[in-house]
Amino acid sequence: MAVGLNTGVPWVMCKQEDTPDPLIDACNGYYCENYKPNKVYKPKLWTEAWTGWYTEFGGAVPHRPAEDMAFGVARFIQNGGAFINYYMYHGGTNFGRTAGGPFIATSYDYDAPLDEYGLIRPKWAHLRDLHKAIKACEPALVETDPAVTSLGKSQEAHVFRGKSGACAAFLANYDTKSTVRVSFNNLPYDLPAWSISVLPDCKTVVYNTAKVGAPNSLVQMTPVVKGFSWASFNEETASSSSTGTFSLEGLREQISLTWDKTDYLWYMTDITIGSNEGFLKNGQLPVLTIFSAGHALHVFVNGQLAGSTYGSLANPKLTFSQKINLRVGINKLAILSVAVGLPNVGLHFETWNAGVLGPVTLRGVNSGTWDMSKWKWSYKIGLKGESLNLHTVSGSSSVEWRQGALLAKKQPMTWYKTTFNAPGGHAPFALDMNTMGKGQVWVNGRSIGRHWPAYTAHGNCAPCNYAGIFDENKCRSNCGEASQRWYHVPRSWLNPTGNLLVVFEEWGGDPSGISLVLRTRGGQ
Repeated sequence: MAVGLNTGVPWVMCKQEDTPDPLIDACNGYYCENYKPNKVYKPKLWTEAWTGWYTEFGGAVPHRPAEDMAFGVARFIQNGGAFINYYMYHGGTNFGRTAGGPFIATSYDYDAPLDEYGLIRPKWAHLRDLHKAIKACEPALVETDPAVTSLGKSQEAHVFRGKSGACAAFLANYDTKSTVRVSFNNLPYDLPAWSISVLPDCKTVVYNTAKVGAPNSLVQMTPVVKGFSWASFNEETASSSSTGTFSLEGLREQISLTWDKTDYLWYMTDITIGSNEGFLKNGQLPVLTIFSAGHALHVFVNGQLAGSTYGSLANPKLTFSQKINLRVGINKLAILSVAVGLPNVGLHFETWNAGVLGPVTLRGVNSGTWDMSKWKWSYKIGLKGESLNLHTVSGSSSVEWRQGALLAKKQPMTWYKTTFNAPGGHAPFALDMNTMGKGQVWVNGRSIGRHWPAYTAHGNCAPCNYAGIFDENKCRSNCGEASQRWYHVPRSWLNPTGNLLVVFEEWGGDPSGISLVLRTRGGQ
């Protein structure tokens, strides 16, 4: 298609090595120094130089050291690289329900040089200085290809020497443990481990990737508004008689019914128990087992929460299996299936499913096991609070909220609302949601995103050494803590006074611990 459009300008296609002319194939990744375009006359392009990695709910938070980021860029340039585009250079926020994955966190900070809030990391200044050093090498870089010579067991010199007399050199030390002294042009140079020195005149070192000049400015999150006055509204368990309910034979895929207009889909059916069932006498409760394609679910029996379970980015599928209390007669089973973002990468990801696809079984009845998968099921798309637009000023005014002694405390499936005034100044701020479980947040009717502080980060958070190959499993933080605690609130969304904050809580978090915090970094 791209070729057929005859645009007259070259197209760039990343990660597609068989691109036809005039398309230019390009590289994405943490490192691209060894990448070669599929034709010798095409420039060597790096379309995504990954400055970090995304955060997943339940995962530790990756951090790519500034030293290694600069090392990767300098190594690309010394190997004939012509163009670099950073991904990401400015971190972002997946507001609303835009986070994909699934299980990608609301924050898309990505450990970028400019963080999610627009504040400068030391990585920004370190790359700025590298760019200046590369710019100083430009006359030699654009005139010739590099000549590579060995300076030692794991050391090299990449020298660009043009006919005009321009000369630039990159002295590289690939050793991950030791500083090495090398001789280049009969002069000694000390190269720190896993680093590259840049010499725009082939004599003077103006930059080394392992020497970060910018101070390591610590992030401070300072509470400015806390102790909100909350009101609560209980989300009701859906039933087959609820408004908007429809019935179908068997189980259906979630996104095909919701069209991603909401994270929530209710699956409901009746379980009729006869008085002769043995478990009523022997006390051996039957076991309900639900197989789901993901991503989380809450199970209610006769209006009471029986349990919850959830998957992960690595394995979104999940199984609920638990003994349940059933009585003689009709028992109401309601399953709230929760999506946590649409898949956006992977082989044929458009075919990936979500929701309860079964089987759904009840084991421990007189006849053995009932397969309920092909029973008649009722469905309801979304929550009552969503249909009432409780996250808006007008919607929140349409129902009666509980306050004071009647406030729901640490209860699942609860809506909370409060108001607050905007803090003064210009510093960016966020909501500290660390005492909450899982759900969504809105400010003045606009969605901040999904919150899930109770999904604590797993993995290895060993001390970080910048030297050596980086990947998303190295240099991580937050193990045993919330993958995401703070949720960005843009100042442009706020009024000076009377801002409406609404939280929907699935798990039963404690809203009394929520606070509004200012984010600062060093002197910024």
